Formats: sequence, structure tokens, C-alpha cells
Amino acid sequence: MKIKKGDTVKVLVGDKELKGKEGKVFKVDAKNNRVYVQGLNVVKKHRKPNQANPEGAIEEMEAPIHISNVALIDPKTKKPVRVGYKVEGDKKIRVCHKTGNKLD
Repeated sequence: MKIKKGDTVKVLVGDKELKGKEGKVFKVDAKNNRVYVQGLNVVKKHRKPNQANPEGAIEEMEAPIHISNVALIDPKTKKPVRVGYKVEGDKKIRVCHKTGNKLD
């Protein structure tokens, strides 16, 4: 996957509340091609009462966003970019397609 935990991303596609916003990725689900972004796509989850919480609760949590709907932000230009790979020595690094800036 071209997006990793800790990257800053911009949402390209989605509803009015979500589109155009930026946030930091805190979890990546590679199996389902989804990312979790802090403070974006927040939903409310209703919890049943249990011994730990006898009254139950309504929790706010981030829902996943499909990876195709977000773009990585280049730290130098502060714009969304497409990501490519380049091999330097024996390491594979991520680079910006347009400018060639290193992203790692």
C-alpha cells in the first residue's frame, strides 16, 4: 500500500462534510484497502449496557475510508500527490510522481 500509518492525507471524494479535509492516518486496513483518519468520517456507535458500563453509551469513533478516496500530502509542497516507488541501494522508497520528492 502506498499510504502508511502516520501519513497526512486529503480526502478527494465523499460527502460535503468529508471532501477536501485533511487528517493524519492512525490505522491502515490493507486487507480491505481502507484507512482510518483522525477526526474524519466520525460516526456514533450505540453500546448496550454491560457490567463495566451499566447505563450503556453512545461512542463517537472514526469509520474507515476507502484508500482510493484519499491522496497523500507532499510535506514540501503541501499538495495531494500520486505516489511511486524508487529503489536506492537496497531500499525501496516512496517518491512523488510529479516532483520526485522523497516521501519517506
